[in-house]
Amino acid sequence: MRDEIVAAVKAAGVVGAGGAGFPTHVKINATVHLVIANGAECEPLLRANDHLMITESKKLIVGLKAVMLATGAHEGMIALKKKHVEAIRCLQQTLDEMKDREVTLSFLPDIYPAGDEQVLVHEVTGKIVPEGGIPLQVGVVVANVETLFNVANALEGQPVTEKFVTVAGAVRTPLTVKVPLGMKVEELIALAGGATSYPFAVIDGGPMMGKLIDNDAAVTKTTGGILVLPADHTIVVNKNVSWEATLHRAKAVCCNCLGCTEACPRHLLGHHIAPHRIMQAIGRGQLSEVDVFSEAFLCSECGVCDTYGCTMGLSPRKVNGYLKKQFAKAGIKNSHHHKPEHVQANRSYRLVPTQRLIARLGILKYDVPAPLIIQNAVPREVCLTLSGHIGAPAKPIVAVGEQVAKGDLIATIPDGAAVGANVHASITGTIFKSDSCICIRAV
Repeated sequence: MRDEIVAAVKAAGVVGAGGAGFPTHVKINATVHLVIANGAECEPLLRANDHLMITESKKLIVGLKAVMLATGAHEGMIALKKKHVEAIRCLQQTLDEMKDREVTLSFLPDIYPAGDEQVLVHEVTGKIVPEGGIPLQVGVVVANVETLFNVANALEGQPVTEKFVTVAGAVRTPLTVKVPLGMKVEELIALAGGATSYPFAVIDGGPMMGKLIDNDAAVTKTTGGILVLPADHTIVVNKNVSWEATLHRAKAVCCNCLGCTEACPRHLLGHHIAPHRIMQAIGRGQLSEVDVFSEAFLCSECGVCDTYGCTMGLSPRKVNGYLKKQFAKAGIKNSHHHKPEHVQANRSYRLVPTQRLIARLGILKYDVPAPLIIQNAVPREVCLTLSGHIGAPAKPIVAVGEQVAKGDLIATIPDGAAVGANVHASITGTIFKSDSCICIRAV
């Protein structure tokens, strides 16, 4: 049965819908005792997972049960925040109707980043994932709720062609909508009534870990939200700060207060990461302190250190991200694999409440409902990236001028690639570009 489920998920091109896009068929080809459905949706302003748990609770549970069957897990948990009252009601009602006793709900505090896999595993199970490790090392597989929805569809032969996306921030009508993959962001903003502030910037994802993108960017398999903010908003300004400026600031004004370390979620889990030590080494100009700089490998880049911890406007997150890129270029691997026995004694007092974070970010006025709008969004054209997942880019199997129907396989995992994902047409139309992405114009 595992082989059939894994094959169906692989064929459908399912990847992690809430993270970096790790191919799901690889993740579930394992043996664990627990599968956790991640419904934390910890990024402020995003609403898609909440709506999905309400409107597609049965399909979500079917997908969870399928992953449990594939991994041999005897227990499944749906982890979501206590504030998601309607989602809790719908999920529990569905479980009761299905008479399922293997799946239960696990309630999370309203903290950031509750959706981080390692934080989530600890909140649900009390276990601590080793440094630089994955939940599999403590007998757990974690999957985003939309990923499980896509798994259920895959078992019915339906490939991944659509994405649930929240459009929020400085737009006239914040909403959540299901749209074809590859749809242009500018069309999504138009669905939300357009921007209310000019000039504006666009973030793919949430305000904390989201990335600045152009208006003509396209929705990918990992796009959880499109956030529109005034171009001079603090969030946008900080995301635009260059590495060079970050470095100079670190050398000039870090006061070694330990604020970044005491706020770091991974440090609070007992991992040997102390961002202030890295900032001190930067300030000393001691680039040879590899043992200190290598702690950057343990950084999840959640942003708590710079948004909530540092009082001087510095960004240990950016420093860590830069260091990891340099290590990758140099072929240096993570050497930190310590398994903490317990979390920091003061962890419960250091957790970051979401509402306080929203106020700190200056987005309180944008924290409004974004209702799910059921409509058939038919874009003029779509552009489907071939590298929107971890692993080798997909290999096109279609040519310019070719006609394709929605759901057709248009790019496959390259021969010999250990990790990759298939790509399918998200609309019916004609191929007009096929290189790093495949673009389709609607008929």
